[in-house]
Amino acid sequence: MSQPIITQLSYFSQVEKKGTLVLLIDNSGEISSSLELEGLDKDLMKSLIELRNFKGERFKYLEICALAKNSYDRVIFLGVGNSSEFFSDDWIKLGGVCRGALVDTLQVTLIMQLKERELCDDEIEDFICGFKLRNYNFDKYCTNKVSKKEPLKIVFQTKTIERVKKSLERAEKLADAVMMTRDFVNEPANILGTEEFCIKIQELKTLGVEINVFDDQKLEKNGFAALLSVSRASRRPARLVMMQWKGSSFENQTIAFVGKGVIFDSGGISLKPSASMEEMKGDMAGAAAVVGTIFSLASRKAKVNVVGVVGLVENMPGGNALRPGDILTSLSGKTIEVINTDAEGRLVLADLLWFTKEHFKPLLMIDIATLTGAIRVALGQHYAGLFSNDDVLVERLCAAGTRTGERLWRMPLGKEYDCIVDSKIADMRNCTGRDAGSVTAAQFLKRFVGDTPWAHLDIAGTAIASIKNDYNESWGSGFGVRLLDSFAHYYEDNM
Repeated sequence: MSQPIITQLSYFSQVEKKGTLVLLIDNSGEISSSLELEGLDKDLMKSLIELRNFKGERFKYLEICALAKNSYDRVIFLGVGNSSEFFSDDWIKLGGVCRGALVDTLQVTLIMQLKERELCDDEIEDFICGFKLRNYNFDKYCTNKVSKKEPLKIVFQTKTIERVKKSLERAEKLADAVMMTRDFVNEPANILGTEEFCIKIQELKTLGVEINVFDDQKLEKNGFAALLSVSRASRRPARLVMMQWKGSSFENQTIAFVGKGVIFDSGGISLKPSASMEEMKGDMAGAAAVVGTIFSLASRKAKVNVVGVVGLVENMPGGNALRPGDILTSLSGKTIEVINTDAEGRLVLADLLWFTKEHFKPLLMIDIATLTGAIRVALGQHYAGLFSNDDVLVERLCAAGTRTGERLWRMPLGKEYDCIVDSKIADMRNCTGRDAGSVTAAQFLKRFVGDTPWAHLDIAGTAIASIKNDYNESWGSGFGVRLLDSFAHYYEDNM
């Protein structure tokens, strides 16, 4: 869970000199001459910077303790380097570096000022977002914690309070959405089952999100056979949850996000190896990202119409479990030969995509899922796989990925791969073997989207057991929320 943070905005001359002061230093190695640092000797600070040979290198910092009586306990000079070369998520990283440098302090004063200028709105927003995301820590089940963490008070020292206030509000809402997603992914499956997840989603109603839920009976009545087949052996009931945020007056222009929500994936009858099976509590990271994105959009009252559709199931072995060799009739009417019950996510998404296309008739659909281990083999953990039937959609998603640092790499689709999905005794099969595993999984999904512009994001390598970075030390990274939120901005500006 995130440690609590109290924030405060103050003009330069109104700051209480307490705790830690953070100053941004670019590659000139100089402090801004316009800063009003009453009680601190600028010449002394400059001499200390030169003595320690600190050049203001990007993401490096220098800590100086007790510069004067009745002043800050310490000063941290945070290196920015050449800010004109900042790209993608660099300002978010810098905010994370700042938080990581703060140890054993309960109050920090941040001065959003470079040598020649104050930071712009987007820079401030990214910096604050990175600071908050680095502050996240999921340790709620550690009973040996020494004491409850006290809130960290942050004072932003600025000449333009109203401007910084708006950036602060936007950053906090986006960071909260990412941290909500991290919480979902990090929670164990015995705590966050399908019904518990559904109850959490219902809390979005307070933000004006319309929620509609299909239970087992309604799913069966409406023909969601592929989705229901996955949960047959679990005591956890299946759920389909629809979230609608209506922020635009253009009622017929809706974008759809679809998420795979397998709260635990044992593999079913095609049981996974025991090594690292505990990580399958995160097989609902796609659904978590969709919920987090809807939370973000509704929190900031985004002027866009978005529907989020998630399917919540648990894949377990048992006497009533789906078997290899079974044939299912999906919601679309297309039949599926089950080759491997561990290829269950595409069964869930098949029904979700068809339902979303038919029921909401969206401008476009983006599904997001921890779908295949093969994508991690192909791309590692630095890029998510992107598959799509629409070049414009790919361009906009890749641009959003570049802006946020949640990067995407386009993977191929084509007839050569599509024919591999064919079955001799049904319309298609759900697993085709090791070769091109992530591609054939996406090719399977493509059969359920029709002519709707569609993209599939395979986040198995980026959402769980994620690589640590300057603003994420969590096992569940919350990948996808900032990406989809940024993507939605295009439609806010053009609806």
